[in-house]
Amino acid sequence: MLENAKLYEKDLESDATRSWGATTVIDGTTYATSLFWQPLQNRDDPYTEIEESAESVLEGADLFAFKPGKSIQYGVCASTDGYKRGLPALAVSLSTALGDKSSFVAVFKVDNGWWYCCARNDIILSDGDMLFLKEENAKEQFMSMMTVPDWGRKIAPAEWHIEDTQDPDLASLITNGIKSKLQKIKAMRGPKLYAIVAVSAIVGFWLISTLITDVIFAPKKKPVVVAPVKPKVVKQIEEKPIIMPWTTIKNPKLVLEHCYEDVMQLVKIMPPGWSIGGITCTANGVTASWKREVGRIAWVDKALKESGIPFVSKSISPDGNILIASTSYPAKIISSPPSYKGVELKNILNDLFQSLDVKITLQEVSEMLNKDKKSGFIGGPKQKPIIYRMVKFSFEGTQNPIIWRDILTKFSGLTIDNIKYDNVFGIWYYEGAIYVM
Repeated sequence: MLENAKLYEKDLESDATRSWGATTVIDGTTYATSLFWQPLQNRDDPYTEIEESAESVLEGADLFAFKPGKSIQYGVCASTDGYKRGLPALAVSLSTALGDKSSFVAVFKVDNGWWYCCARNDIILSDGDMLFLKEENAKEQFMSMMTVPDWGRKIAPAEWHIEDTQDPDLASLITNGIKSKLQKIKAMRGPKLYAIVAVSAIVGFWLISTLITDVIFAPKKKPVVVAPVKPKVVKQIEEKPIIMPWTTIKNPKLVLEHCYEDVMQLVKIMPPGWSIGGITCTANGVTASWKREVGRIAWVDKALKESGIPFVSKSISPDGNILIASTSYPAKIISSPPSYKGVELKNILNDLFQSLDVKITLQEVSEMLNKDKKSGFIGGPKQKPIIYRMVKFSFEGTQNPIIWRDILTKFSGLTIDNIKYDNVFGIWYYEGAIYVM
C-alpha cells in the first residue's frame, strides 16, 4: 500500500538549467513576460487592492502592469526575478492587439525561447503568460489547452505543423497593441502624492522666504572661525540577508489537502445539460471547466451559486458553451530546507516508486539567485552567485492527493506545482519539485 511506503538512500551528483525566462527582446524593445495575472475587483481603488493582495498572489511581488479591456486585470512579478520598472508587458500588447478575438491560445518563437500566451473571454489566464526556455515544455502546454474548444484564434510555430493554427509575425502583430509598463506596487500615488507635493511646496516657500529675509536683513558677518574637519568615516555596506527559495514554500501538505477537498466538491456540481471537463490544482487554488451539451448558461450559473463554493472568478466562452471557474485557498508559507543531494534524492525516489509500481519522471535543474541592481549579487557586492538546485518530478495514478500527502511530505524542500484530475477515468496527474543540496 502507498501509505506504508518507506524511503531508502544512495549517493551521486548532476546539473541542469533554469526552465523559464522573465524578459525577451522584440525589434530592439525588451518586454516583460511570465507575469502572474489576476482580475481586478476594486476599480475605485485599484492600487490598494494590488498592494494588499500582491504578496499573497506571488511571493516577493513588487512590480505590476495593468491590462485594460472589458475585464481589467493586473499582472504581478518580482524584481528579484530580473524584472525592471518601465518594461512593457508583452501579454498586454498581444491581448489588446487581438481585441477582436477575446479567446486565443498562442506560442511564438522568440529570441531566447518559446513564449506562450493564453486568454479566455478577455481574461489572461493566471498561468497564461510564460516564456519557456525549452520547446517541449511550450508545446506540451499549448497542446493541453488545445483540448478546450472554441478558441477565436490559435497560433503556433509553423514547424510544429498543427492543424488550424496560424504563424503571424509577433513584432508586426503587437504594433497595434497597448504598451502597459511595469510600475512599482508601493509607489506614491493619489492622495499620498498630492499631500507630499503640498507639503513640499509649503516647505519650499518657507525656505525661499527665510533666504530672502536672511539676505536683506542679515547683520554684518563676524569673522569666521574655521574648526578642524573631522575625518570622514566611511560606513560599511551592510550585506543583505540571503533568502533561499525553500524558506518561503507554500505548505505542500495544505496544498494537497485543499486540492482534494475542492476537487471532490467540484465534481459534485452537475448542472443539467452540462458536463465537467478538466480540473487543475496549483499552490493557489483550483480551476475547473464545464462544457455545454444541451443546457443553458442560467442552469450552470445557478448550480455553481447553489454549491456553496466561494469561487474567486468565473468566465464564459463567447459562444456560451464553456464555463471556467476558479477557487482559491490560503497560502501558508513554511521553511523547508533540503536534506538530500541531487542524485541521492533521485535514487531514493526511483527506488520508492519502483516499490509502489508507479512510473515517475525526474529531472534535476539548477537556478541562480538574481542580482541586486545596486549592490551586485543578493547579499552584497562581494557575495558570490548563489546556485540552488531542485529535482522536478511528475507521475500519475488513481491515488488521490490525501494518499500521496503522507508519502511526499516526508521529503523536506517539497513544492507542489500542478495537479490535474481526469474525472472520466479517475486519474490524477502530479507535478512538483524537491529542493536539494
